[in-house]
Amino acid sequence: MNIDMSAGRLGAVVQPIQDYWSSRNPRDRMLILFVLSAIGLALVYLLLLEPAISGRARLDKNLPALRQQVMQMQAMATELGTAPAAPAAASAEPLTRDSVEAALARAGLKAQSISVGGEFIRLQLNGISFAALVGWLDQAGKTSGILVVETSIVAQSQPDSVNATLTLRQQRRE
Repeated sequence: MNIDMSAGRLGAVVQPIQDYWSSRNPRDRMLILFVLSAIGLALVYLLLLEPAISGRARLDKNLPALRQQVMQMQAMATELGTAPAAPAAASAEPLTRDSVEAALARAGLKAQSISVGGEFIRLQLNGISFAALVGWLDQAGKTSGILVVETSIVAQSQPDSVNATLTLRQQRRE
């Protein structure tokens, strides 16, 4: 009984289409077939081909940049693999407020506050270049044996600009 009802509903939809089709002359039928074919081809293109073509173009555009990033990461990995396991020997003389300010100035950085207490140095730097900060920390670690004990870095709205609070400690020679 369900099949009969479905067939009846289908017949109710198909019959008007058959009547419309049979009432058209052969020229109109060819024109309708041509238009429906064009619409079908357009749908196939828009739904299947165009997304694939535009995705491939996007990937082709991004591929050189991704390859460059891979090469940079491989170079960094190689550099990391060849880096010494232990930090460089510390400087014989302890760091002072003046020596820290001078080292920061050589790197183009200016601290808002510096406090030196015992073997710890606390710095507050605002609106500085992150790349310059990392470069200075790397250089200070190599030349003065400075280790970062605690850090808080907050990115600013400008690219490569951060506010940083650092607690550093100088390694002592024994």
